[in-house]
Amino acid sequence: MKIKSGLLKMIIPGLLVVWLTAALAAQESSPQEISLGLEEAIFRALKQNLNLVAEVYSTELAGQSISRAKEIYYPQLDFRYGADRTEQPSTWWIQSAGIYTTKVHSYQGALSQRIPLGGKLSLSLYNYDYDTNQRGQLLNPYYQTELRIDFDQPLLKNFGPKIAQKEIIIARQNYSISEAQLKSQILDTIYQVEEAYWNLVLAQENLKVKQQSLQLARDELAKTSKEIEVGKQAAIEILNVQATVTQREADIVQAEADVKIAENRLKVILNLKTGPELQAVKVNLKDRPEFKPIQIGLEEAGQIALANRPDLQVNNLTIDKNRFNLEVARNQLLPQLDLNFSYRSPGISGDYLIYQDDNPFSGVIIGKIPGSTWNSFKDAMKFLYNNWSLNFTLTIPVADLVSRSNYAVARTELAQSLAKQKAQEQQALLEVSEAVNNIATYAKSVDAYRVAREFAEKNLEAENRKLAVGLSSNYFVLEAQDRLANARSNELRALVNYNLALARLEKVLGTSLTNRNINLMEVGQK
Repeated sequence: MKIKSGLLKMIIPGLLVVWLTAALAAQESSPQEISLGLEEAIFRALKQNLNLVAEVYSTELAGQSISRAKEIYYPQLDFRYGADRTEQPSTWWIQSAGIYTTKVHSYQGALSQRIPLGGKLSLSLYNYDYDTNQRGQLLNPYYQTELRIDFDQPLLKNFGPKIAQKEIIIARQNYSISEAQLKSQILDTIYQVEEAYWNLVLAQENLKVKQQSLQLARDELAKTSKEIEVGKQAAIEILNVQATVTQREADIVQAEADVKIAENRLKVILNLKTGPELQAVKVNLKDRPEFKPIQIGLEEAGQIALANRPDLQVNNLTIDKNRFNLEVARNQLLPQLDLNFSYRSPGISGDYLIYQDDNPFSGVIIGKIPGSTWNSFKDAMKFLYNNWSLNFTLTIPVADLVSRSNYAVARTELAQSLAKQKAQEQQALLEVSEAVNNIATYAKSVDAYRVAREFAEKNLEAENRKLAVGLSSNYFVLEAQDRLANARSNELRALVNYNLALARLEKVLGTSLTNRNINLMEVGQK
């Protein structure tokens, strides 16, 4: 016993290692399974659907365009530095003999700001340092500072807050359009998920019906074989049953293929996996189609659709945008009349040169009084000198073909969007009418196919009882089985169609987002 227990102590750990390794390998090789209810599938798609993610990026780009358009109203600060050296021969006697040289250093700072009326206000500070070897200079080097205020304002063309902010307004309009397009994409995605989900349910349940039908045929085959053995039936009776089993096995193959196709479609919409991994994922659906009667009038449904459908909102927003573009284009037909006002306050300083006998022409410098850039700056800040200018500039193009063409295009685009609006509203009301009518139709078909299935069940029970007492044959029993299988499939299809009709109505009404409290900020975000 000691030997055996020792062997067991050695063998058991080894077996545990082997078992754990095999279990892990089996787990890795086994398909990944996910269980999904309909609403779970919808919200997964809202997070992961690639088409939806792409539309989210488009909306984000439109939002960034607003920020970019606003930049023109941010203050702008400019700095400039320049250095210039000039050498040239003297051309008259007062200049120095030979070559005279001039060196200039310039500094400039400017703060500019656009204003809501389309104008521009600028505050500039200029400073120049001059140094030359020319004779006769009173200040050398000398420093010149100028404080300058400029105001430019268009009075006709490009005048007004709306025209001045056209880039911002258009960017905001494009963002609103993009947001509405995102909502429309969400509606499409939700409906695609519902359609794929219920079609997969239909395929899976239809496979179960086919499997049940096959099992009934196989049971009938086994029963017939035994009765032939004991002489209750002729051997020829088995041929019909065998043919039925073979046909139903073929039906199983097709039903399994339908399941795989429907499953893959749902996986793609949910962006579960790609490539070979797509086939490894098994989807278990938790929800089954139910009959939930609803009451909605056609007029009420039409009003809801016109108020909520994002595709209609897109066109309404496009109309607003085209109206604004027409207003801008009309403004661009006006002449260009610009006002410019400028105010300048200079300041000058430098090294004041003292000449012998107070004669600059002598060229003999006997001293100097130092100056500085700071002194010239202080003079400019004192506004000692009243320098200003006011100008009006009128520009009238002889043939403004571009502006006229843009105006004609804007007018045509507005007319086009108005016509498109009417067509879209008519199409929306037609879709609502069809959706409401389909709900009523499929509601009736659900009830009718339920009754047909109940009769098929009773008919099969009756045929089995008749067969048991010799009043029927295998042929009629198998036929009754087929009718029951078809009745079950038809009832399930009617239920699925009814639920798809409900989903379609929700889509054409544009209420999918509000019904589910969907936040656009969470769409496409994992």
